[in-house]
Amino acid sequence: MQKSTRFSAGKKFLIILLLVFISSPIFAQAAFDKFDGQDDVTSIIVNKKMFDLMSKVKVDASDKETQHYLALIKKLDNLKVFTTKSTRVEGEMKVAADKYIKSAGLEELMRVNENGRNIKILVKSGATDSQIRELLMFIEGAKNEDTVLMSLTGNFDLNEISILTDKMRIPGGDDLKKATKGKR
Repeated sequence: MQKSTRFSAGKKFLIILLLVFISSPIFAQAAFDKFDGQDDVTSIIVNKKMFDLMSKVKVDASDKETQHYLALIKKLDNLKVFTTKSTRVEGEMKVAADKYIKSAGLEELMRVNENGRNIKILVKSGATDSQIRELLMFIEGAKNEDTVLMSLTGNFDLNEISILTDKMRIPGGDDLKKATKGKR
């Protein structure tokens, strides 16, 4: 009787552990949902279903770059980008990002302070050093520049980010491209 009790306790632990790992990317997305629909915020939200549909587009077999892009799209789960020029919303985004960074176990990839802009790029690694399960970018805008908060989840390679930023024209993509250039 005790063996089955221990086994079920072990099963419960494994299920709880699995739920924690599965819910982490979901929490990332929910942590920033309050910015969606605000008057002073521009939102771009792309879910797994849309990435799946985009990856099924037929392309010419000789177009290797687009084929590579479509292969990357299949690896993505969610993309949320919020931009604002409002100093009030910028402050709220900073608080939300800082709180999430502390709770999510993200590793800093890069931090830059340039011309009044503070750029932070953080990741949650996957199975290898270059595999990424989550990427978070926060750019505090300088005067008259947008503040950008971006969350990208999936299972993708850090080296593929430049393809994504070029094709999707993500706000802050140039900063992200600089950060990942040469990281292997």
